Amino acid sequence: MTQSQDIVLYRVDNHIATLTLNDPKSLNAFSTPLKNAVIQSLEEANNDEQVRVIILQGSGGNFSSGGDIKEMISEGLDKETLSNKLAAMVTGAGEVSLLLRKIHKPIIAKLEGAVAGAGMNLALTCDFRITADNAKFVQAFVHIGLVPDAGGVYLLNQLVGPAKTTELVMLGDKITAKDMADLNLVNDVVSADELDDAVLKLANRLCALPSKALETMKHLLNTHAYMGLNEALDMEVHQQARLAKTDDFIEGITAFIEKRKPVYNQ
Repeated sequence: MTQSQDIVLYRVDNHIATLTLNDPKSLNAFSTPLKNAVIQSLEEANNDEQVRVIILQGSGGNFSSGGDIKEMISEGLDKETLSNKLAAMVTGAGEVSLLLRKIHKPIIAKLEGAVAGAGMNLALTCDFRITADNAKFVQAFVHIGLVPDAGGVYLLNQLVGPAKTTELVMLGDKITAKDMADLNLVNDVVSADELDDAVLKLANRLCALPSKALETMKHLLNTHAYMGLNEALDMEVHQQARLAKTDDFIEGITAFIEKRKPVYNQ
């Protein structure tokens, strides 16, 4: 069964639901329409008793470039307007993060190309991450004067600890698939040609396991490892709305549009 929801493609085959972010021109930037379609598809997969495993992937050779900057500035550069817009977008990304944990079916992130910003953090929220060796990961927020959303700081701190989290979010350097593997942030690294088979192999393996046990394990993991996610997401909304009013964010977003290096603290 294949269903098109414009910006997200949804397919169920052999107990596996595949959700494809389908806005390749923006590298699957996480816009509000994309967020709404992802939530709709995730809820459909969650409610379908035939679905045992969910795969989240991107189209066009990229997972996601992160937040949609064009949407951020779609109503102009007035600071109050930007603050309200950022608060709404960050809230939306957080809704997806919470849903990825709330769904007790195993969720696999299939990663390739750009895995940036909110895209990286949503991948971190999934249960498994299989990545192609061509993937590039980055916590890009600092480059436009913002903080990570979709649970970024919380998730990284849980997974790699505060020291490495500080490095990743404050410096905002691109890291490779191998770097992610060295940090135990992905389950496997394969060539781009092998990615489909590797993800399907894992999905089929999970499908063959007792679903109630897997659901209970995810519930236990949520209780012990992700209990603070909701509070962290609320803090992100507050801080992102505050930072949207700063001169640094205006400079960062303007420099991005003009394709130049930003100059901060003038």
